[in-house]
Amino acid sequence: MIPQTLFLLTEGFIIIKILMIEDDYEIAEILTQYLNKFDIKVTSVEEPYMGLSHLTQEDFDLIILDLTLPGIDGLEVIPKIRKDSAIPIIVSSARDDITDKVIALERGADDYMPKPYDPRELVTRIKTILRRTQANRPNTSSKLFDLNIEARSVIFKNVMLELTAAEFEILSLLIQHSDSAISREQLLYDAEHIDDNSSIKNIDVIISRIRQKLFLIDPKNTYIKPVRGIGYLLTEKV
Repeated sequence: MIPQTLFLLTEGFIIIKILMIEDDYEIAEILTQYLNKFDIKVTSVEEPYMGLSHLTQEDFDLIILDLTLPGIDGLEVIPKIRKDSAIPIIVSSARDDITDKVIALERGADDYMPKPYDPRELVTRIKTILRRTQANRPNTSSKLFDLNIEARSVIFKNVMLELTAAEFEILSLLIQHSDSAISREQLLYDAEHIDDNSSIKNIDVIISRIRQKLFLIDPKNTYIKPVRGIGYLLTEKV
């Protein structure tokens, strides 16, 4: 089953859903807590067959897969996943044998991370893979906004906006999730042209610049609204 959408809208903000198949409870807990800081919800299971069962019952955006698992080796799990799904797979394993890496990638894994590694690197790998997935999203048009991903352009009320790379990425995310709040952390996480180590206050600065450009075209309405405790949402209901 191929996930129908990259993001799940829950309680008004965007969450990335990951399935982790990992039999080391301590590692699973550390990664789950760390990824949660980036609005990444992790469902962790120890048994590979339980993980395969989850895939038939729920949509996920990415899988983190260990290789040394009870019942069946992780290398055998990959083709079972690929039989029914194109979901991205990151192999996370203490086995650093080049043969394991080659086999994992040949069987359909998207990345291979030998343990131990810094969780920050895992976030970056997830970000890179999901950004590539996002690039295949269709363009989005509405009454006021015409978003063209390939051309990296936004037309607002029939006027082409002059946007920096970071402004385009932030505005395109807001347009694609119109009327749904997106956290500052998520905007920072998904913007390729904003450094991962930047302060989330940078998002406020970029949002302010975008608002000013929209204001020059339509000074009567505010389309990007703050959502207290979360971030921002774009709405055409002004």
